Amino acid sequence: MIKPILTSIALLAPISAQACDTALILTIDVSNSIDSAEYRLQTDGLADALRDPEIIENMVAGENYLMVVQWSGVDKQTISIPWTKMRTALDVEGFAQKSRLMERAFVLSDTAPAEAIFFSLRQFDQVPQCTRKVIDVSGDGTPNGGSDTRAARNAAERAGVTINGIAIESMGLAITNFFRGAVITRDGFVMTARTHREYPETIKAKILREISRIFG
Repeated sequence: MIKPILTSIALLAPISAQACDTALILTIDVSNSIDSAEYRLQTDGLADALRDPEIIENMVAGENYLMVVQWSGVDKQTISIPWTKMRTALDVEGFAQKSRLMERAFVLSDTAPAEAIFFSLRQFDQVPQCTRKVIDVSGDGTPNGGSDTRAARNAAERAGVTINGIAIESMGLAITNFFRGAVITRDGFVMTARTHREYPETIKAKILREISRIFG
């Protein structure tokens, strides 16, 4: 009985490491408004972004940590890919492959971004050595469930965590304006993808901005 107990303790313990510029949680909206084709555009877009040479170079130089969280309704958040340190280009490639093969976690559910943020905030306890902690929220809708998104955003600011976003718009700038007003932190930014098909290029630009040392 001792070995399983020790294993459980090890899983809960903080990840030890010497250096880490950025710990980045990529959260993917899989609520009811996202169909199967749009889900694949998000996962394939993430995988392709991580194979970009400039992103690989910055990931490895900063020895950054990455995690992927899928989210939708109030009680629907899950870690799809756990914290992984980007020590080499092979680490980044492996993470990209896992992203492309990732199965959708939830279907036919509402949209509760506040709960996704609260869930993500708890994951940073495992990477205390990272200089910057960032949550990336992507989505194509405003909340129809859960608690106040501004309260979650404020909790992130108190914890020293940055929230950035990708607003996926089908028409107008309603989602972008919601992200600006209620989701991103004061030190964060939002980028707009006019359609799901613009998502791959947008997430590549956003990740590079988040991890590149020239942006601080």
